[in-house]
Amino acid sequence: MTEAVEPAAEAATVVPVLAVVGRPNVGKSTLVNRIIGRREAVVEDRPGVTRDRVNYDATWSGRAFTVVDTGGWDPDARGLAERIAAQAQIAATMADAVLFVVDATVGITDTDEAVVKILRRAGKPVVLAANKVDDQRTEAEAAALWNLGLGEPHPVSALHGRGSGDLLDAVLAALPEPPPESEREVGGPRRIALVGKPNVGKSSLLNKLAGEERVVVDHVAGTTVDPVDELVDFGGRTWRFIDTAGIRKRVKEASGQEYYASLRTSTAIDRAEVAVLLIDGSDSVSEQDLRIIQTIRDAGRALVIAFNKWDLVDEERRYYLDREVERDLVQVQWAPRINITARTGWHIDRLVPALDRALEGWETRVSTGALNAFLGRLVAEHPHPVRSGKQPKILFGTQASVAPPTFILFTSGRLDASYERYLERRLREEFGFVGTPIVLQQRPREKRKR
Repeated sequence: MTEAVEPAAEAATVVPVLAVVGRPNVGKSTLVNRIIGRREAVVEDRPGVTRDRVNYDATWSGRAFTVVDTGGWDPDARGLAERIAAQAQIAATMADAVLFVVDATVGITDTDEAVVKILRRAGKPVVLAANKVDDQRTEAEAAALWNLGLGEPHPVSALHGRGSGDLLDAVLAALPEPPPESEREVGGPRRIALVGKPNVGKSSLLNKLAGEERVVVDHVAGTTVDPVDELVDFGGRTWRFIDTAGIRKRVKEASGQEYYASLRTSTAIDRAEVAVLLIDGSDSVSEQDLRIIQTIRDAGRALVIAFNKWDLVDEERRYYLDREVERDLVQVQWAPRINITARTGWHIDRLVPALDRALEGWETRVSTGALNAFLGRLVAEHPHPVRSGKQPKILFGTQASVAPPTFILFTSGRLDASYERYLERRLREEFGFVGTPIVLQQRPREKRKR
């Protein structure tokens, strides 16, 4: 039985939470970017780009708070839009205060009035933002928003920053005071990035781990756009899972929304300690999967490979999948592999032991004495081939760092790439390093100048 940790409950002990809500395309994500001071929320000039509730850290006047960006809130929505609206409603009930964004150039709509009724029932402090106020004329139109009955409308231009300081002052007044620094937790849960092609089941896995629908899931590929951070209690511990957008075949050919989403996914991998690559077990290992693996290796992150949708894999498919793993995943044979079905939760309990093994390998340190004793035996058994009458030797080795394990080899000359691969393989056989890339850096001895 998995138990979910509500982000609000966790965040309330650390920093207060502000939910940004409003109907679709009123500029919520643009305003969020203005508040946090960086372009992080995906923005595009059409409704429905933000689909999940997405958390960002923000500070104003020396006070920290969490901003939750939500999908457009339409009480009459159906289908996927209905679930997006439900996410916004969850965010409003979770938050310590709500920033309700209205398009001042359009005025009060029936949807706005319906949202106000829901906000009143939630009983949270509400700050009313009259967005798209770019000049004095529009500022006069914003005064009409007094009729919503939520108090003073704060005119702001999310695009140009006009009035954002006064709005943030009002937000701080609505939020509760955070606890003293001494009460805050040090460290934090392990950070896990869920990555893979679009529609392989990343959001389904996160929802199953959390034991509730935290993120919107739809059979249409590309439902997740922003990386979504969720704290989840699973396997007796708390983990920070980062659900990411699917990395597409060619990022440069993607639409604006997809292009920025793919950049966010790369950033999410950099933020994580271990990446869980989901591969559709019923489909062939693709070029995109291999590209994602290379991104994870380049970032130096631990790796677990999860073959999802195992309920769709028959005996014949298993035979061909084994051949594909031998052929295409030979470079990451060290990564733990598990077979799961995220939709039903089958075997997702195997994820925690795989994560533990990968993180243990990622943080393994070998003493200098043990490393050089190993290198001495290895060179004696299998010396470097002679090249052009010369034979490079390993003089000394040391592990410079962990996460990922990084070794510096002092040599009498440059080692061949094939001998480097042999060294890495033997290091894994001797010391483990399960689930982690290994970095080997050579320091050839300089020739003495005559």
